[in-house]
Amino acid sequence: MKKLSLALTTLALTFSAGSAFADSSSACDAGERIVKFSHVTGGTTHPKVVAANNFADRVNKEMNGKLCVVVYPNSTLFGDSKELEALLLGDVQLLAPSLSKFGSYSPKYGVFDLPFIFKDMDHAIRFTKTEEGKDLLMAMEDNAGFVGLGYWMSGMKYFSANKKLILPSDAEGLKFRVQTSDVAKSMISAMGASPQAMAFSEVYGALQTGVVDGQENTWSNIYTKKFYEVQDSITETNHQLLAYLFMTSKDFLDSLSAADREQFLAIADTVTQEANESVKAKEAANRANILKAGGKINTLTAEQRQTWVDTMKPVWKKFEGDIGKDVINAAAGA
Repeated sequence: MKKLSLALTTLALTFSAGSAFADSSSACDAGERIVKFSHVTGGTTHPKVVAANNFADRVNKEMNGKLCVVVYPNSTLFGDSKELEALLLGDVQLLAPSLSKFGSYSPKYGVFDLPFIFKDMDHAIRFTKTEEGKDLLMAMEDNAGFVGLGYWMSGMKYFSANKKLILPSDAEGLKFRVQTSDVAKSMISAMGASPQAMAFSEVYGALQTGVVDGQENTWSNIYTKKFYEVQDSITETNHQLLAYLFMTSKDFLDSLSAADREQFLAIADTVTQEANESVKAKEAANRANILKAGGKINTLTAEQRQTWVDTMKPVWKKFEGDIGKDVINAAAGA
């Protein structure tokens, strides 16, 4: 079996999802169980892309002859709106969606979207290691059949728009793309702006054509998707976490033998820890890449940033009943 990552190549991305499936699966040995890993992120340097490929490499080497992980990036197999359904149907076995997608399954996941609850990624990682953070990995097992394997950090988020944003009031009347999160929508509304839920793959075109005026994302997403090309500038708000739930289905895990499941979960844990240790360096590199490519970044004074904090803090109270005060306190105090 090939030991290199089975992620689709740039050439394969031009094929249909169906033909890409056939071409990639052919790299697996006869008798090996194919494990499909679908995600929506493109490029080669994005933390999720690197982590997914590393996971495939590790499984394909260490579980050679048993499992063969095939990675389908950049929505080539399933996009934002279809991937969770595909996981439940068994059409894919691994995903890494944004944590913002799970509020309808368990409102406690909204804690990850609360503005300014985490000072930085280290703070967020500490929370994921608390009892409350670990419990959330299994919060959807009974009602949806989803099982979290780990939290993959992507970075803190920053606002960009078709005009310079220094204070929240500068966003008044603008339309911002957000993920399907009620917390994120309320955060945008607190700025006097309009939230527009939209698939990640559609954001560049929407920014380019003016369907939306701005968005919020990490340095890596802004750089790899070239959002800086169609925005006036990015403001270093550091207002929210972007992290992914590396996940599978209960059905898939239950289908593995006890020994294979233990090995599979151990690899998942190791890759998650390694991925999170490297994210800060990747984010710093992609911030520099944005500047090198001609993008503009606005920095804030302490007073300006405090205005953002004060504007968005009421969102915490609004969702306290849904998320749980205990979870919010555990996250804020981690």
